[in-house]
Amino acid sequence: MCVRKLVKLGLNTIIDIFSKTWIGGRISDQILASAMTRTVRVRHRDIDISFCVPNSLCRYRAASFSTKEPETLMWLESMPSGSVLWDVGANIGLYSLYAAKARKSKVFSFEPSVFNLELLVRNIALNNVGPSVTVIPIALSNRTMVENFKLTSVAWGSALSAFGVDFDQNGEKLHSIFDYRLPGVKLDDVVQMFSVELPEYLKIDVDGIEHLILEGGQEVLKSVQSVLIEVDDNFQEQSSGVTKLLIDAGLLLTKKSISGFNAQHNQWWTRP
Repeated sequence: MCVRKLVKLGLNTIIDIFSKTWIGGRISDQILASAMTRTVRVRHRDIDISFCVPNSLCRYRAASFSTKEPETLMWLESMPSGSVLWDVGANIGLYSLYAAKARKSKVFSFEPSVFNLELLVRNIALNNVGPSVTVIPIALSNRTMVENFKLTSVAWGSALSAFGVDFDQNGEKLHSIFDYRLPGVKLDDVVQMFSVELPEYLKIDVDGIEHLILEGGQEVLKSVQSVLIEVDDNFQEQSSGVTKLLIDAGLLLTKKSISGFNAQHNQWWTRP
């Protein structure tokens, strides 16, 4: 066992023993409550956004807001004011919040992770954009069903999960550590089931099943003016599926990020 794992095991053992005492339990409760009230403010192009940062991952997401995916911010800034955005894979709400504040967008944030939902809702309240952002806490896929949602981490702000499949963002076997069953729906069923506006702009970043989500949304895609989607060029099923479905919907690939992780890139599709 490596030194890092030994140190972590030792700390966890000490914390577990300490938290079982009366004073230890009180202190542990206070530490947790304090973590959920820690916030940072990010400023990007004269827009201030506050984020709840209970752990290092959330702090990283806030700190790298302007630099991690500049093409996503550019795409959001290209939207006309008041556009309807569906943010599929909203996580803790980084881009949902920016769209609501910078473009006055009406945002529908899709996020099925129970570990991210609390922070997503806290961040919406923290930025006073409740009337503009609707949380839809369900998964999306190519059919409406109840299936397993599998996670590779239970940390607040984590990603790399999968709904109804056993592969990850690279098309390789997913090594999940936690799962639970929940309903998932097709994009095309969302409007009918929840009476929400069709998207003019669609962002999809769900780490692997982007092509399946598009497959279940061929009617929705007819109304979309632009799509921003993360694709792995080496994951052939995903890459070819995304390309075919978006071309069939009348969209053209206009930009592709050059800063993707390995072969992963954000693709920017636009209706001519």
